[in-house]
Amino acid sequence: MLTTRYVPGAPNWIDLGTPDVEAAAAFYGPLLGWSLRSAGPQAGGYGFFELDGKVVAAVGPLTQEGAASAWTPYFRTADADATAKAVEQAGGTVRVAPDDVFDKGRMAGFTDPAGAEFAVWQPGAITGLDLVTENGSLAWLELYVPQNDVVRSFYQTVLGWKIQDISFGDMPYLLLSTPGDDSQDLGGVMGLQEGDRPHWLSYFEVADCDAAVDRVRELGGDIVAPAADIEGVGRFAVAADPFGARFAVIASVG
Repeated sequence: MLTTRYVPGAPNWIDLGTPDVEAAAAFYGPLLGWSLRSAGPQAGGYGFFELDGKVVAAVGPLTQEGAASAWTPYFRTADADATAKAVEQAGGTVRVAPDDVFDKGRMAGFTDPAGAEFAVWQPGAITGLDLVTENGSLAWLELYVPQNDVVRSFYQTVLGWKIQDISFGDMPYLLLSTPGDDSQDLGGVMGLQEGDRPHWLSYFEVADCDAAVDRVRELGGDIVAPAADIEGVGRFAVAADPFGARFAVIASVG
């Protein structure tokens, strides 16, 4: 379960790269109840998605040529530069070199050995998101790769995660947890469908999965995987916004 107690290795930020920030806000706002707040004139169009005044995600224009619209998860690190070195030594790629974001923190972007993109955030004035797990906020993360073994040792080395083999029926699943005695479950690893690209998928909590699916379509998005139930977990669906960025919505049980 995600919390705002951001221990090392925990997801502490998430942002959307999109070709049109205002249009993205017009989609996610009615869907998840978000409002858009600019990060200021020096932020290059970057802004914050807020729910009742609490930051639940961020958004910014695409800056790399040929980049596709996508959600990127960030994981807490105490030292972004050391993490960048660990990524390279473990077979990953440094996509965005470590850099300070004003006094807010230090970030770096990477690609894992399977080809999935992620980032890390070294806290400064901003520790992380203000809200997770509640309706309209980040609830879970999943990594989709062709072979689990390719990424298991990588993330164990780079972020220290505990990785446990479990299953949902006949479906194998790797459960990801932060290191240490106070570890938190943060996500899972799934097999990649043929023809798809490796990626991280962000789940956002909603009160009603089917209503959210209908709203996605009304707002110009697409449904990639229809609503389905997972016993003991909840009802979820995978969607894409009007620019193709994938995400999931989930109405968790309990």
